[in-house]
Amino acid sequence: MCYNIVMQMYSEDYGEDALSRKGRLAADFKEQFGEEPAFFVSSPGRAEIVGNHTDHNGGKVLVSSISCDVMAAVSPRSDGNVVIASGAYYPIRLSVHELSVRERERGRSISLVRGVLRYLKDLGASFGGFNCVTHSTIFRGAGVSSSAAFEVLIAEIIDLLYLEGRLPALEKARAGMYAENEYFGKPCGLLDQAGVAFGGLNMIDFSARDPIVTPVPAPEGYRIVLTNTGGSHSKLTNYYSDIRREMGEVAAFFQKRFLCELTEEDLIEELPALRQKVSDRAILRAFHFFEENRRVSLAAEALQAGDTALFFEQVLLSGESSLSYLQNCYIPGDTNEPVVIALKLTQKLLKGGAWRMMGGGFTGTVLTFCPAGGEERYCREMARVFGRERVFLTDIRRAGACELI
Repeated sequence: MCYNIVMQMYSEDYGEDALSRKGRLAADFKEQFGEEPAFFVSSPGRAEIVGNHTDHNGGKVLVSSISCDVMAAVSPRSDGNVVIASGAYYPIRLSVHELSVRERERGRSISLVRGVLRYLKDLGASFGGFNCVTHSTIFRGAGVSSSAAFEVLIAEIIDLLYLEGRLPALEKARAGMYAENEYFGKPCGLLDQAGVAFGGLNMIDFSARDPIVTPVPAPEGYRIVLTNTGGSHSKLTNYYSDIRREMGEVAAFFQKRFLCELTEEDLIEELPALRQKVSDRAILRAFHFFEENRRVSLAAEALQAGDTALFFEQVLLSGESSLSYLQNCYIPGDTNEPVVIALKLTQKLLKGGAWRMMGGGFTGTVLTFCPAGGEERYCREMARVFGRERVFLTDIRRAGACELI
């Protein structure tokens, strides 16, 4: 996409704040490095619309980039070093010549940078270092993939500085997933990074080696509200891993690697024998996978046809399936269930629209399509329960990670 078109789209999404943020970022860059930046890059957050925990088993998702981002001012370095400064945080420093996994860096941002660079180097890319200052408006704790936005940002910087913009969006996404899996230490699929890299609203089918990305139109007359219901994700990795592991156990019973290699009919036919080998919860999560794939296709078809009611029906059914069958709307054994409270409150408050738990789950975020004009009241009521700092109003952003000029 032509960069001047991207900037026009970006400015329409962010208004005058786009230019003022660039000015503040340029001033910070000059203070940090004593020179003007060579260019600016933006990488957005993402929202998972339908397709909860399907990507890692070759399923389908409906995902969008949204109007919050991490913006960076960047200039090249000639010594092979990378320096990334971000507000009061201690700067990230590393060399592009030292890209092996370092155990002490797991769970830290520096591991994501090192992992992205390792992936690109293994692709055959040749690149040097850079200076970078970042500012972020990505909603904290809202589950909109600040890590994926940062990972894809690094790939975008290398692409613009050293690869003449030739790196496909899919490889930027894969670089981020690789960094998160192998360097950061978090098992994830490709949904988050793909949502950031491609931009807009897309149906993505992960059943093939190269995912099939199909843009779809966004519903008109609605705003997206994200409510962070509280709780930390730091101790939930095992719960996320269990979903992927249990789906894999079902696939392995059929001597397959992923559920996308099976059909729901296979599952039903072998159910008596399967229950002797895997847990009932694993089987229910497999049923969720197959039904969720159908919902993604129906939701995308509904948007293409302008059938907003059918689209919202699929969003609601997706949320119900996550609660009942995927079972990731609450932490097992914990009597605190803020996500379920937020879902019930939303059901009471909204007339029209749709809502569901978004992302990895167990704690975290509820996504709501709120009818335009009603978002102020809805946000006020959700803030009364969960805190104003945890309720975020946003929109679908049309551009993915891109240069700003």
